[in-house]
Amino acid sequence: MTTRPVLFDSPFLLGFDQTRALIDRAAKAAAESYPPYNVEQIGDGAVRISLAVAGFAPDDLAITLEGRQLTIAGKREGASPDQAFLHRGIAARGFVRAFVLADGLEVQGARLEHGLLHVDLTRPVEAQTIHRIPISVG
Repeated sequence: MTTRPVLFDSPFLLGFDQTRALIDRAAKAAAESYPPYNVEQIGDGAVRISLAVAGFAPDDLAITLEGRQLTIAGKREGASPDQAFLHRGIAARGFVRAFVLADGLEVQGARLEHGLLHVDLTRPVEAQTIHRIPISVG
């Protein structure tokens, strides 16, 4: 049995249990291959996720954000009983694809275009702040 190295067990990385769980969840989601997708940098602090969802209508798709997990799901109705396929090469199955977002990434919107679902994310520029921690005596 092989053991995976645990990255967050260092005494200098305190309170990263939730991050470890997010990474484990993302690794499981990455093992899925349907539908195919791209992640591209589209500007400073902006990212676009594009999924190939040919045949899905906007009502067949759902995008949710829970905490830092972005979930994109698709569910299609089956073929009507009067359809007779001679060859069926276009996948009609449903899917769930999850992405773990870094802190500060925000979903700007989504659009369906030419069989591709585009989800745009941005990271607003925040002013760097330094907090001085008071030291009490006794």
